Amino acid sequence: MSMNFVLVPGAGGDAHYWHLVTPLLREAGHRVVAPDLPAEDDAAGLGEYADAIVAAAAGEERVVLVAQSMGAFSAPIAVERLDVEQMVLVAPMIPAPGESPGTWWSATGQDVAAREAAVAEGRDPDAPFDVRETFLHDVPEPVIEDLFARGERPETSAAFEDTWPLAGWPDLPTRVIAGRHDRLFPLPFMQTVSRDRLGVEPEIVDSGHLPALSVPAALAARLMSPG
Repeated sequence: MSMNFVLVPGAGGDAHYWHLVTPLLREAGHRVVAPDLPAEDDAAGLGEYADAIVAAAAGEERVVLVAQSMGAFSAPIAVERLDVEQMVLVAPMIPAPGESPGTWWSATGQDVAAREAAVAEGRDPDAPFDVRETFLHDVPEPVIEDLFARGERPETSAAFEDTWPLAGWPDLPTRVIAGRHDRLFPLPFMQTVSRDRLGVEPEIVDSGHLPALSVPAALAARLMSPG
């Protein structure tokens, strides 16, 4: 059966994140919409991000709303204005009421979890941030070169400071996909957050934080599966 996917990017709001997954879903006969979010707009907060999702998905029926990382903050805000059948969160920042993307890290204990994972894996927990080591360690080099050639889209502070406005998670089926080798959101951490905040056991793919870039075929297959 054909599915209607709306693919929401994470921080930076660049729909290019999904460029390897989109053709795989379309080749399998599904409709795909992958909107850019207005991350470069100093006045844009979570509400404006949700507006962009709604505008891109207008008219779509029985939507499978997929959100990567920080996209989990804005995607649920769009639900009440779309015909959403289910949500799929990929390596997500799962929000709690009253939380902002900026406060989420300390509220969930991400810093402690990432440090413990680095020590356990023999990495220096005090090493300066390195985008290759944290995000791109399992992404093929040609894909990395393409990303660097495009340049990074900035994320304004407005979205990070915006409080998540919902009283709770939308009442619809929600799946979580976690990366087994995610260095930003280590798997045990992601399992705990998913269980505590959604009562959901994450499905696991063999990837780091960016499975759409590192294992697009495996992620596409997971998105098309019933869960």
